[in-house]
Amino acid sequence: MTIDWLHFTPWTALAGGALIGIGAALLVLCNGRIAGISGIAGGLLRPLRGDAGWRVAFLAGLMLAPWLYRIAAPLPSAVIDAGWPLLIVAGVLVGFGTRLGSGCTSGHGVCGLSRLSPRSLVATLGFMAAGFATVYVMRHLLAG
Repeated sequence: MTIDWLHFTPWTALAGGALIGIGAALLVLCNGRIAGISGIAGGLLRPLRGDAGWRVAFLAGLMLAPWLYRIAAPLPSAVIDAGWPLLIVAGVLVGFGTRLGSGCTSGHGVCGLSRLSPRSLVATLGFMAAGFATVYVMRHLLAG
């Protein structure tokens, strides 16, 4: 395994991670809510009275952030080596896994681990193991 040093961006990754942590901390401190994206988005499907505003604002911020970043620096190029059918199946599987695991990587991996939740530790280890297995199968077993 080699690192692509030309595209390795530790400072922007560190800044992004710090912003995610600050955003998650502010949401829990100011609103008492966990910054799990699947839960935030899912809460819009049947919103409670007075509950939709912060959810829409949070999700709008996620979508607006790349546009604001683009003012300061060029966006990195994104290459997706999969067709639409595979992307749709992957999205459905992620949605199913999110429901099965009672949360997503942001809810368990960022917020749950920072609260020292044993359930989130198990869920995050499961996410990581599934990701490792998927990459191994796709890159080494099926890439014939």
